[in-house]
Amino acid sequence: MADETPTGGPLLSVRDRTLDTIRRAIITLELRPGAALSENELAAELGVSRTPVRESLLLLREEGMVQVFPQVGSFVSLVDPERVKQAQFIREAIECASLSQVEPGEVRERIGDLRAILDAQKDTAQAGDHDRFFELDEEFHRALLALAGHESAWGTVNAAKAHLDRARRLSLIDTRPIGELIDQHAEVVDAVEAADPAAAVEALRSHLRAVFDDVERIRAASPEYFSTGRPSRPVRRTIASLE
Repeated sequence: MADETPTGGPLLSVRDRTLDTIRRAIITLELRPGAALSENELAAELGVSRTPVRESLLLLREEGMVQVFPQVGSFVSLVDPERVKQAQFIREAIECASLSQVEPGEVRERIGDLRAILDAQKDTAQAGDHDRFFELDEEFHRALLALAGHESAWGTVNAAKAHLDRARRLSLIDTRPIGELIDQHAEVVDAVEAADPAAAVEALRSHLRAVFDDVERIRAASPEYFSTGRPSRPVRRTIASLE
């Protein structure tokens, strides 16, 4: 059996669709760090058998997104600050290297696209729509890679940043005003339009590294969402729901 993606993309197997749904729920914090997971309940909610759910949880464990404790159960992994740092290193290296290679004469027609994303982000800020802002944030950074012809590198960035994305989501909810992030994006675009690649790279690097300050503030306010680096055996709690 196969299904089609919501965006009309290629057909996905039941397992792949299940994996995508659960992973997205974890990254968007619909399933919060530390939440208990039940194969039976997830299967019922998603309208699938237990097999694709079990396979998906095993794959997510390999990605570091799920932890399985014998005789206790499966849980959404806590956000790992070390994985956040690793993902940030990869992201900064790729995005800043790409931006440094932008040829000023080749970006004029694309500046309008970046400005349009900024305008859309302002609309989401006024509406308080964090989910849509996050989508536009991804679109913005992918568009920056495209400026130097490196849009295909987004797959590498995206594959590394699941823990980072959860930290970024938490920062939108708990610590950082969206308007501040939009201002940082605008600073990057202004420097690109002014044909100042050094300033653009510095603005981008500063923007990307801001997540570290956010993580420290969130950890202070909600330490239960973060791993401490020490093995711990969780207590079984109420099963999380995708509803």
